[in-house]
Amino acid sequence: MDIEEKIRLMYEPPTQEVVTRDELVNLFQTNDSPKHYIGLEISGFLHLGSLISTGFKINDMMSAGVRCTIFLADWHTFINDKLEGNWDIISKVAKYYKRAFEVVCPGVNIILGTDLYDDKREYWSDFVRFTKHLSLARTRRAITIMGRTDSDNLDLAKLLYPPMQATDIHMLDLDIVHAGMDQRRIHMVVRDIFPKVNWKVPVAIHHKLLPGLSAPTDTEIPGKMSKSDPNSGILIHDTNKEIATKISRAWCPQGHTQNNPLLEILQNIIFHRRDDITIYRP
Repeated sequence: MDIEEKIRLMYEPPTQEVVTRDELVNLFQTNDSPKHYIGLEISGFLHLGSLISTGFKINDMMSAGVRCTIFLADWHTFINDKLEGNWDIISKVAKYYKRAFEVVCPGVNIILGTDLYDDKREYWSDFVRFTKHLSLARTRRAITIMGRTDSDNLDLAKLLYPPMQATDIHMLDLDIVHAGMDQRRIHMVVRDIFPKVNWKVPVAIHHKLLPGLSAPTDTEIPGKMSKSDPNSGILIHDTNKEIATKISRAWCPQGHTQNNPLLEILQNIIFHRRDDITIYRP
């Protein structure tokens, strides 16, 4: 496969941003099989966005020769109070995530955060080295990657989350970091600080998040499909009847194409596998 085709695959929907294209081209010119990762909190039932759209993007990258890794961030899940912070539940749901992604993304490498930390004795020394270049104010601004704000009442552990995510990237020796647009901020921190500690600076690829099915409070800033709100998205466990009901109730005003959840599903899910679709009027 030539480089032009590899770049095309990397930009296929739902990709929204590549930082930077020139670096990505240079990466493929010098490395036939660059290393990628996407980190995922383990936080409930998977849906079209978290599994299918994400999985399709991972498959695009593997088709381009990229060695893809899904990092199941169990400690980040615990820090962020997901799944009640119950380690038994976190472990069970991690196995469920692993099985689901193995089906959607055959051949992808899947690792657990706990295993990385157990295997890398130098993890915490490098973590401290990174944090020496990260201010408290910038850490608080990066809290948005957890779905929180810097005005929230935070315990100290939550301030460890952003630099841990950055250290994960370094420990995995990555060429490409990949996430939804909601994780962009930490990737920009990584790209700023890694040169200061002489660490490899990865290309960042961000995909568009599927909007939730309900009417947004602001059509310019739609809500995303949420694993914690089963009515906001189509879960992989939904029956045909439940899917049909959710689609019939979805926010889809006539003539409104921006952040329209059904049009986004068409573009990022349906048209990823086919070129056209026929809709019959009732």
